[in-house]
Amino acid sequence: MSKQQNILTYYAICNKLKDTIRTGWKKWNVQRPRLESVAEHVYGTQMLALAIYSEYGYDIDITKVIFMLAIHEIGETAIGDFTPFSIPHEEKERLEHEAVHKVLAGLIKHNDIEKYFLEFDAHETAESKFAYQCDKLEAELQVKIYDEERCVNLQDLPDNEVTSNAEVQELIKNYPWPEAFAIYDRKLVGYDQNFLEISEYAVKHKVIQ
Repeated sequence: MSKQQNILTYYAICNKLKDTIRTGWKKWNVQRPRLESVAEHVYGTQMLALAIYSEYGYDIDITKVIFMLAIHEIGETAIGDFTPFSIPHEEKERLEHEAVHKVLAGLIKHNDIEKYFLEFDAHETAESKFAYQCDKLEAELQVKIYDEERCVNLQDLPDNEVTSNAEVQELIKNYPWPEAFAIYDRKLVGYDQNFLEISEYAVKHKVIQ
């Protein structure tokens, strides 16, 4: 194929994420005319990264972070959006890596781009750790926004792998939804002190101004 067709094909594949609704919001039965798409989540992570980089002065390559976040969900064009409860982590990682490799295969610099994705997924470098925390924190902030908009009724939840999870049930029994979500996420992610501060602040203060 020509370079022009490579570009159009890749763009069309990634464009699917504009219409791919984040699965978690469906599982939580978020009642809103329009739910966040995966593409909007990607945008949110990038804007969050810029703000945190600005305010906390991390010694990182922010351009690399933005690049990682731009591509960190492209595997979902092929496999869809899974919650952490839907599928074992190892299986999700295998499927996602295969999908990313396939999606990028048509681009001349596919190996260079794929390296950024694999670096993000490994969470070993300063940039990938920062990007990963932005990815998780963005979901927490979206929960807070939906809560402030009164889009979720914890008394009216469907029975699924998220809401029927024993740990989740215990958390939502004892905490407001945003705080329960944040507590669960913090344990999984292992935020650094700055991200923890933001997470804790967001729980107690309004996001929508």
